[in-house]
Amino acid sequence: MKIVLFDIDGTLVKAGGAGSRALDKAVKELYGAEGVCARVSWQGCTDTENFALVYRYATGKKPTARQFRALELKYLSLLPAEVERSRKTGDYRKLAGVEKLLAELSRRKDVMIGLGTGNLKTGALIKLAPSGMLKYFAFGGYGCDSAVRSELLKKAVERAEKLAGAVIRPGEVYVIGDTHRDVEAAKAAGYHCAAVLDGFGDENAVLRSGAELVTRNFSDLEPWLVWLGLENDPKGVRRGTYVCPDSPIEHAHFGRTGMDLKAIDDGLIKLRKLKSGRKGRS
Repeated sequence: MKIVLFDIDGTLVKAGGAGSRALDKAVKELYGAEGVCARVSWQGCTDTENFALVYRYATGKKPTARQFRALELKYLSLLPAEVERSRKTGDYRKLAGVEKLLAELSRRKDVMIGLGTGNLKTGALIKLAPSGMLKYFAFGGYGCDSAVRSELLKKAVERAEKLAGAVIRPGEVYVIGDTHRDVEAAKAAGYHCAAVLDGFGDENAVLRSGAELVTRNFSDLEPWLVWLGLENDPKGVRRGTYVCPDSPIEHAHFGRTGMDLKAIDDGLIKLRKLKSGRKGRS
């Protein structure tokens, strides 16, 4: 069984800044501070991290559990209107090709699709609702599970195991995001990782992150299905040794991928064992 976990913001949809507007309004209503979210870098962060940070910017203090919950509830009460505002202005959109990929994966009995997002669970559902894609996701890991992205990914896998009634090995988990932090979290959890460039991530940081696959979006499904091991590579290139950017150079070898590094590490371990054995016989 393969588990495919999708980030939301910049990977499935772009909500046109609805989240930051809702949080800015929540902070202003509760604490009187304006424009706090402009000071926050959102790339790959969880809501738990962001809420604690904007509270500190607004008040100069660390929030108690009660204060954090008050900010969370205020934000969630304002978020639906902001998402609807983005939808009406045309600023809410799905990433190119993503629904086609979800539909393809949902037809396969050997694949389970879930969320791996820094959004609070309720916030995730609110952001996804206008897209019509909620029907594809039966489980997930969320920002309310952990402020650490690798841990919320593991939580998503735990929930998948309960649904599947089976143990899922790390090598069966595939994480798709749009920032270098998504890639780093997947690697920290021992999972496969891929990224899109049409999201919110810094393109150079994403390309340097060592994702196993990087494409502009999901317009071409072939590299995604090959990466997931669901189709054979027509070029005959070993999966995990290349990145597929939108360029004339197809299947360019990319030595910085996580799988390549693991292969190198495994080779070094074998070489050390051979040398150690020779010394022992001399």
